Amino acid sequence: MRLSALLSAIALITLRTLASGTAAERVASPSVQDIQQSLRFVPGRMAHYHVPGLSLACIHNGTVEWTQAFGVARVGGEPVTPETLFQASSIGMPVAAVAVLRLVEQGKLNLDADVSQYLRSWKVPTNRFTQQKKVTLRELLSHTAGATVHGFEDYAAVEKVPTLVQVLNGESPANSAPATIDFVPGSQFRYAGGNYAIIQQILTDVTGEPFPELMQGLILQPLHMVHSTFQQPIPEKLRPLVGIPYDKDGNAIAGGPHTSPMTAVAGLWTTPSDLALFALAIQDALAGKPGAIVSPSTAHEMLRPVLGNYALGFVIDGNGPNRYFFHPGANLGYEFPTDESRFSNPWIIGLVCACIVIATYSLFRVVRYRKRRNKQPVTLHL
Repeated sequence: MRLSALLSAIALITLRTLASGTAAERVASPSVQDIQQSLRFVPGRMAHYHVPGLSLACIHNGTVEWTQAFGVARVGGEPVTPETLFQASSIGMPVAAVAVLRLVEQGKLNLDADVSQYLRSWKVPTNRFTQQKKVTLRELLSHTAGATVHGFEDYAAVEKVPTLVQVLNGESPANSAPATIDFVPGSQFRYAGGNYAIIQQILTDVTGEPFPELMQGLILQPLHMVHSTFQQPIPEKLRPLVGIPYDKDGNAIAGGPHTSPMTAVAGLWTTPSDLALFALAIQDALAGKPGAIVSPSTAHEMLRPVLGNYALGFVIDGNGPNRYFFHPGANLGYEFPTDESRFSNPWIIGLVCACIVIATYSLFRVVRYRKRRNKQPVTLHL
């Protein structure tokens, strides 16, 4: 497995617990000393791989139990804190997927209807594939619609940023090809950012709201993700909180973070703690907890694979009681790997964001519902 320099990072860690809530079966909360011992290797690994900053959050027994920050947000600058923001890249796709499912529950969208009825500002190009089968939201969410454009390049600070419609049409100043359909919808799986660019246009056309504001109201605010935003470019008032992206050679990306008009594809700014809240919200919905972000039936539908192991916004992996959901992603200067390793006892599950990641040491995994949500996270100073 390739290992190379990680220049700034974000991670979500989950401690594995048993499903039952009895005292004998539950995993005891680790002591500060246990946590310190488990993380003792981190500064050395960061130095070895030239990693200036790292941010962690730990889910344990259904709560964000602790957060930890290492290093600096930019070389020679201020330290990383639990509030330091990083681009989450394609991790934003499942967040957008939950927004779609909330609108389905409200009766504003139908997963299996022809999406042409929802699109106003742009239309899916008609061709021999769409004549055989119309594109649906279920197919877009699961990357089975046949949409093209695997990944979009974002735009540097000095570049003109196109509108979403210009991106979908492949018109200047967009730097990508037009989005179209090049196989019969529903016939196969192929990951493509074009699916979620189309979803973004559907959501804005149906609701009449700009995508960032829509996501704020549907997801971020209800889940108390107060350190997250889909605003692109990131608002000036939030820039001091940003972890600066670097390339694999240790050079800061010119002009800082790039801008993505495809905000459903790669536009989420967030923190480990906020991503932990999102993961816990999915678990709460699966368990039928009152006030959950979606109903249990919707949550189960969301996590049911459509083709292969891709469901409605998440990748599903593992077997039996160890099944879990996750999503990888990469923006220029930020990358999320999805590889599993065992640090010590117990298993540690993580999500790391940055330019090139220490892939051996990280994974984002959510396994079971945890019942306790009343504890406040503790910030550790190691």
